[in-house]
Amino acid sequence: MKKILLALGALAAAAGLGYFGARQFSSDGTPAAAASSESSLAAAAGRASNDGGAALRTATTTGAVLTVKNGESIQAAVGKAKPGDTIQVMPGTYRETVFIDKDNIAIVGIIKDGDWPVMDGERKLNDAILYSGNGIRIENMKIIHFKGNAIMGQSGNNFVIRHNWIVDTGVYGIFPEFAKNGLIEYNVVSGIEDAAIYVGMSDNIQVSHNEVYASVAGIEIENSRHAIVENNMVYDNAGGILTFITPGLPIKTTFDVIIRDNFIVGNNHKNFGAPGSIVSGVPSGTGIIVMAADDVQIENNIIRDNKNAGIIVADHKSFANITIDPEADPSPDRVSIYRNLFANNGYDPISDVKALMALNLTRKGPDVVAVGDGKDSCIVNRSAVKTLNLGSWGACSKTTSMETVSYLLATPVPPRANGPAEQAEAGKRLYSAVCAGCHAYNARMIGPPTQILQVMYADNPQGIADYIANPVKKREDFPAMPPQSHLSPEHRLAVAKYMLEVKN
Repeated sequence: MKKILLALGALAAAAGLGYFGARQFSSDGTPAAAASSESSLAAAAGRASNDGGAALRTATTTGAVLTVKNGESIQAAVGKAKPGDTIQVMPGTYRETVFIDKDNIAIVGIIKDGDWPVMDGERKLNDAILYSGNGIRIENMKIIHFKGNAIMGQSGNNFVIRHNWIVDTGVYGIFPEFAKNGLIEYNVVSGIEDAAIYVGMSDNIQVSHNEVYASVAGIEIENSRHAIVENNMVYDNAGGILTFITPGLPIKTTFDVIIRDNFIVGNNHKNFGAPGSIVSGVPSGTGIIVMAADDVQIENNIIRDNKNAGIIVADHKSFANITIDPEADPSPDRVSIYRNLFANNGYDPISDVKALMALNLTRKGPDVVAVGDGKDSCIVNRSAVKTLNLGSWGACSKTTSMETVSYLLATPVPPRANGPAEQAEAGKRLYSAVCAGCHAYNARMIGPPTQILQVMYADNPQGIADYIANPVKKREDFPAMPPQSHLSPEHRLAVAKYMLEVKN
């Protein structure tokens, strides 16, 4: 049944969450977060019995410590820092955007007697922290009231983002894009217009021990491979955890995603995503959505009190606001649902799910529903789960994902080369790392599709380059674009030229 996932306007707010819904704080005032051919690619990406993330978790800087006090500038300290240095930020309020274009820099907040270093965008600034360097670590920062993003990575590998407290920062909370080998853990993120934690076009990623709530989507793994999402507390979002392929992006696949050991509870928040965007099509009340992603394993999650459905597995044809990408496989294949705890899901489903229930002669809303095409998916202990439309699904031949401890790499990814050949590819890289997070080729994400911009600017790449540096809001139905003035004029022109040439 097509269009099963059409957004249906305003839906009821969050259901009661018991102790999951209560904010928990430690003694120092810190929020406490909850504790085929593709198979060969997975092996090459670092699938092993040992935890490859130890190198990231224990990484420390070995250079100087630069201290920033209240009233001083974090960006000024970044300007003075050398690779290997730590920037120590003392409690206070910092009203600025910080951009890090050096490797191996750590920004570490100091929390004293419950007082945090606070970056406050005052709902005027677009971004709090942007980084393009490798080996960036950001810890212990409270970030509030920005219009674009709290922490955005632009092609920075080997990153660590942890122990941050993020509230009301616009489109995304934590947003690494076009990266490899990264760890996102022990963050608290809320009040985000798209996704609290959004991993885009990246490989070898770990998202664990985070608390995400009161956002349109809790955690998204988009056009990414070799990712584990585990031990997170995900509640009071419109959709809890999403893994999918967005059409029209440079990377065309999502596979090898493990979603396990999470609390996915009461995700019934009204969907307040930008009208017409892909995320605005997420039906409120959905715990997990798998859209067109392959080789997804779902295990040991508590999935309860999600009024529409516990898990939805869908293809592109069945999802709202999707334009088909001929270069991307639109179907979810080899989705494995192992043992999870399901309770009280599907008690108030959207009308199309109700129609599917009537067609299947059932009155019970689904824990798991599948719509559209897909092959070779399976479920363990099917009789214990309220399922809908899983006709072709079989019983799983394996019952756990635990043989894969981590997809993180034991050896950090080498820094990017910066020779003539790499400079020649700068436009393509920057488009993937900076632009594609908001501009898919032929589908609306956050900003207008690239295809529309090609028509608007035709043979005028300089016009795009100038707009990138100093954007002006032109459309009421789109959010303001954050300026990318940190890019050099040469790089802005390179990415503008590539944007006008790209075909899909």
